[in-house]
Amino acid sequence: MQETSQRSQSDELRRLFDPARVAVVGATDREGAVGRAILTNLDGFDGEVVAVNPKRESVLGYACYPDLASAPDVDVAVVVVPPDAVADVVRDAGEAGVPNVVVVTAGFGEAGGEGAQQEQELVDLAAEYGVNLVGPNCLGVMSTRSGMNATFGPSMALPGSVAFMSQSGAFITAVLDWANDADFGFSDVVSLGNKAAMDETDFMRAWGEDEETNVVLAYLESVVDGRAFIDTAREVTSETPVVAVKSGRTEAGAQAASSHTGAIAGSEKAYEAGFEQAGVLRAENVQEFFDFAKALDGLPKPETEGVGVVTNAGGPGVMTTDAVGDSSLSMASFGDDTRDRLLDALPGNANVHNPVDVIGDADVDRFETALDVTLADGGVGMAVVVAAPTAMLDYEALADAVVAAQAEHGKPVVTCFMGGERVRAPERVLNEAGIPNYFDPARAVDSLDALAEHARLTDREYGTPREFDVDRERAREILRGVTERESNQLGVEAMDLLDAYGIPTPQGGVAESPGEAEELAADVDGDVVMKIVSPDILHKSDIGGVKVGVPQAEVGDAYENLVTRARTYQSDARILGVQVQELVDTEHGVETILGVNRDPQFGPLLMFGLGGIFVEIMEDTTFRVAPVTEREADEMLADVQSAPLLRGARGRTPVDRDALSECVERLGQLVTDFPAILELDVNPLLARGDEALALDLRLTVDPDQL
Repeated sequence: MQETSQRSQSDELRRLFDPARVAVVGATDREGAVGRAILTNLDGFDGEVVAVNPKRESVLGYACYPDLASAPDVDVAVVVVPPDAVADVVRDAGEAGVPNVVVVTAGFGEAGGEGAQQEQELVDLAAEYGVNLVGPNCLGVMSTRSGMNATFGPSMALPGSVAFMSQSGAFITAVLDWANDADFGFSDVVSLGNKAAMDETDFMRAWGEDEETNVVLAYLESVVDGRAFIDTAREVTSETPVVAVKSGRTEAGAQAASSHTGAIAGSEKAYEAGFEQAGVLRAENVQEFFDFAKALDGLPKPETEGVGVVTNAGGPGVMTTDAVGDSSLSMASFGDDTRDRLLDALPGNANVHNPVDVIGDADVDRFETALDVTLADGGVGMAVVVAAPTAMLDYEALADAVVAAQAEHGKPVVTCFMGGERVRAPERVLNEAGIPNYFDPARAVDSLDALAEHARLTDREYGTPREFDVDRERAREILRGVTERESNQLGVEAMDLLDAYGIPTPQGGVAESPGEAEELAADVDGDVVMKIVSPDILHKSDIGGVKVGVPQAEVGDAYENLVTRARTYQSDARILGVQVQELVDTEHGVETILGVNRDPQFGPLLMFGLGGIFVEIMEDTTFRVAPVTEREADEMLADVQSAPLLRGARGRTPVDRDALSECVERLGQLVTDFPAILELDVNPLLARGDEALALDLRLTVDPDQL
């Protein structure tokens, strides 16, 4: 049923971008009014425009109707009435069968208080009537395919095959001004506004199904539903690249994003993990945003990741080589035949190794020959042409040669024609062929890197998370224990929670008296480890609350000693007992940490890294959104800088990576099954040659979700 609903929604969204009739509700001819600006911007629309205003019979020459019910069939209603009147308009639209409503009016969730309540009313009405509601508090929407500019921005986009959505309307107006000057076109542009109903996932899905959209660009300050975003993006990015700029990365930036849009900013680590798992390419700044878009929109998919460089300038050639070294790409190693052909074709003082230096006096013919030979090499998957202006070099003729070479070899080529005004005309030639030109060699290489990354993503097999046989009822009973105490935290007394989900723990338990401690120790072979159990004492070892290697005969006295130490340290601390646990040899293993933090947008965020006492000092960690697949869990183990320790560096015994990876998967299932778990740390999770053991546990629970 949900799939059918999504398909119907996507069908109606196509009418948002290619409507037959658009209505402006709140249309007016008053100078300076938003309703007038939108109506004026719709002058170039291919379809019919109608105005809605009960006080007028016509506005700026357009027929005017008192309400949507009396207007002829409308595909898109753009709403610019005061906030108090918007809900009535959305209701009228629903009853009139208008599928798409764009609420430009501000003063809703971003204003808080009553505005937030009014925004929720819009959400409820959109759901009741099945209306695709964009906004509120947005610039509007435009589509070059239908000539529709339903915004109050100052300019219309140029035609293109890149779809662009932004949570900031001001960013759209600035981008369009730049793009028109740079001859960069768009298919559709959407101002998301407050994303009360329609959000980034909805538009990404629609554009992923659109054959006329080659690239999706997104400026985001938040993501409404992280899991839905990931699942949808995985489908879309298998064919259509998605590039995102996410603002609010710093704490100050996150607060600014929240006050700007009324959104709750998620953690930066969650967005990094979510985008990576979704297959979304992340641009660090606006320049990368559009550099990547140019390459992804116009260039063919590379078959290999070796880069060939052809240049007439030694310095920029070295700069390009350095940029390749800083990327995930590599400089291609030429075959003997390639070097021989270059030796025959180039002057004796030319460099026939990569980068190929055709020397400063090179003309177009020499450039063309070197590029042709380079692209013919089997190890070259892509190329960068770097040219500095000389009296012997005709940039326009070189542009024609580059276009012909890419067409012949079918391999992506980017250019770095360095210069000012003399680059303008050849750049237009290159742009028409989909070949981007960059002044900076590093930008050229970064764009090829993004192209290669998308090629990798299209070949990625995501798989599905494994579903382990676990004891959910036992786990639920343990978590409910938090309702019987003042604190919402659990510690080692909840170790059975891990056992219920198949995460191995040492033998032992929690004793509430010296006698119980002795009984637990009697079931363990050899000496034991004893730890104070208190939700008020987080760092037990710092206060002497841990004893390692306690002989059986001293267990009762050790119990009394640990309780006394805890009382001395914090007289009002709640003492739940003492954990008695088998002594595990930690010298011949690697102490790791496995944790969870619940992100507002993406949900449970898994953390894996170097654990023990070093976790806060080293910060050698990696993150994924749960649940995770077997491949993703394996990647987490490989991502940390300490991964060589797991593989057995410097003669150490390699750990059981399969057992460790399975613990990651199982914990992902646990926190997905129980949203009540807000935070959880297994530290240390000891990885050894034949097993992985959870030695300590701490978690925070929301009792209201149990």
